[in-house]
Amino acid sequence: MTALTWDQVGERLYETGVDHGVLYIPTDGVYDQGFAWNGLTAVTESPTGAELTPTYADNIKYITLVSVEEFGGTIEAYTYPDEFMQCDGSAEPEPGVTLGQQNRAVFGLAYRSLLGNDTEGQDHGYKLHLVYGALASPSEKPYNTVNDSPEAITFSWEFSTTPVPVTGFKPSASIVLDSTKVPAGALAAIEDILYGSVGVDPRLPLPDEIIDLAPGVFTTVDLGIAANQPTYVSGTHIITLPTVTGVQWKINGVNKTPGAQPALTVGQVAHVTAHPLTGYVLAGDDEWVFNY
Repeated sequence: MTALTWDQVGERLYETGVDHGVLYIPTDGVYDQGFAWNGLTAVTESPTGAELTPTYADNIKYITLVSVEEFGGTIEAYTYPDEFMQCDGSAEPEPGVTLGQQNRAVFGLAYRSLLGNDTEGQDHGYKLHLVYGALASPSEKPYNTVNDSPEAITFSWEFSTTPVPVTGFKPSASIVLDSTKVPAGALAAIEDILYGSVGVDPRLPLPDEIIDLAPGVFTTVDLGIAANQPTYVSGTHIITLPTVTGVQWKINGVNKTPGAQPALTVGQVAHVTAHPLTGYVLAGDDEWVFNY
């Protein structure tokens, strides 16, 4: 056991900023649609609940009950993705025509805050904040006249959440990933899912998937081996995709089952890509182009 020390070099930490905002729209509980949120200026997390209620018996404090904690907050931004309109109670029956007071859609959210210290400044690291089951409340939109000190309108939405299941834990509506603690490979894999990659749409993984990825323990699939690569026979114009554990094949962005594919037609170009399934990473080239 050693004596405590304070304010050591490199340990004077702070957190600041907000960036890399992403809006996710769920389909049947799966957050499979992600959209960049430009102009995000603030996300204020405001948990509620967890209130203490003392209970007395035998002339003493017998027990203290704690109410359920709920997660919510406020989003502020100069603008928002068009896809957020449905979350803000708006509908667009025709292009450019917006109706208010409609049903509000549930959404997910991701954003980063920066971690700094006394030696690296804001380059020390960052935290990824993931929010599930959010529902926005109606909010004010202050439209003011332009004057000699013009300011851009800042939109603001309060939101509440409904937690999603987490195996082995209570349901949760928020997860935070610390880049200084989560293995770099695992964080890169999670960010590829959150932000999308070539041929793969961005999505918001549910907590169980995040927890499975966080240790950074992956099985490597070597696509440099000929047996793990697609083949193309110029005589028949047929592409054959091998069965490779941990790999999802796509042709022109569409999922494909391993095996012989329909023959290419004259002038057709096939962009074949390999994508890792959860728990796998790929080594070697992961895309090929074949054409007739």
